[in-house]
Amino acid sequence: MPEGHTVHRLAAEHQRMFGGRVVGAVSPQGRFAEGAAAVDGQVLEGADAHGKHLLLRLADERSVHVHLGIYGKYVFGGLPAPEPVGVVRLRLTGEAHHADLRGPNVCELLEPGGVKLLRDRLGPDPLRADGDPGRAWRRISRTRTPIAVLLMDQSVVAGPGNIYRAEVLFRQGVDPRLPGRRLSAERWGAIWDDLAVLMAEGVRAGRIDTVRPEHTPEAMGRPPRVDGHGGEVYVYRRAGQPCLVCGGVVRTVEVASRNLFWCPVCQPPGRG
Repeated sequence: MPEGHTVHRLAAEHQRMFGGRVVGAVSPQGRFAEGAAAVDGQVLEGADAHGKHLLLRLADERSVHVHLGIYGKYVFGGLPAPEPVGVVRLRLTGEAHHADLRGPNVCELLEPGGVKLLRDRLGPDPLRADGDPGRAWRRISRTRTPIAVLLMDQSVVAGPGNIYRAEVLFRQGVDPRLPGRRLSAERWGAIWDDLAVLMAEGVRAGRIDTVRPEHTPEAMGRPPRVDGHGGEVYVYRRAGQPCLVCGGVVRTVEVASRNLFWCPVCQPPGRG
């Protein structure tokens, strides 16, 4: 599933192509036909993201809400747009561009009240100017739930997925199994700030890179990582390989139905 930086990039792309302009909308697949008819001919006033949720705000104050889920994806192109290929849930067209949405988990039209309900059930987003780490901390500091699970809970922090979760905990030297209430406030602040920096870089570069300059392939004289899920990382999908910092063995375990990766030397039990 795309992590939050990808959705913020999609919001920026929609803003660039369609922001402030009248859009055409159709649902070639038919599953969003009524919603597309309501969007067709309106001005797309703004595109925004909150965590993994894309919101396209229309002139009538309603918003198209998209959650890509595991299989959803966007394809952008110019005009004239080709005949739709595959199951295109929503096609937007503007003055010079088109955007095809395929296979999303959610594609719906929300009233303003529905947008508020959505935002209220999501945690703060490190990429948003209104992201409040204190709001997340109030949840984290009261629970026995492991911090690795809390960072994947979108009602606690919106945006991070499995890669950012593993990498930020490694970078901060935190035991991923540590109960939230045993994490210090100072360490939580460092995690939040690090997430904001890493995810902003992901928005800029379009991929996830988390290693510090001294641990890049060039600095260490090692081969670059080859993986379709991102760039240079410390522990994600590196189980059984040597840690880039201490040389110990990176481990993995299933936590809440997702594979967690960590270094037991750099992230010893109880540290946080």
